[in-house]
Amino acid sequence: MKNLGILAIAFLAFSCSPEVRKSSIDEAATKKVLDHHLKTFQANDLEGVMADYVEESVLITPDRTYTGLSEIRENFVEAYKALPSNGTTMTVTRSVVNKNVAYIVWKAITSTLEFKYATDTFIIVDGKIVSQTYAGDVVPVTQNSSR
Repeated sequence: MKNLGILAIAFLAFSCSPEVRKSSIDEAATKKVLDHHLKTFQANDLEGVMADYVEESVLITPDRTYTGLSEIRENFVEAYKALPSNGTTMTVTRSVVNKNVAYIVWKAITSTLEFKYATDTFIIVDGKIVSQTYAGDVVPVTQNSSR
């Protein structure tokens, strides 16, 4: 019985090893999802953005956690009000893809809001965003704001 326990532990350790997990992660697929997400987000393409998620997806922001497609859709409807494709200048200043994780740093300015610094992290599995976090420093545009 003792040998069976050791064998079970060895099996679990092997099956969870980084080499096994690494081989099943397609970094190019992660980048493809990120590129699609950025393109559709900047175009205010709600259906395109939503195609990147699944019902089990979670989006965490400083104000709320959105779970599932309906709540995530609600977030993007509001985001597009703040960042309309017409009249928004958005710049991604850093983009990193590592295995199934994508990370971006960006800034944007609209006629009413300035996103001085914003960041998103995406966990991508099987070509879909399963987890995302967002945080940003957003301030109203004033006459003294720099464009």
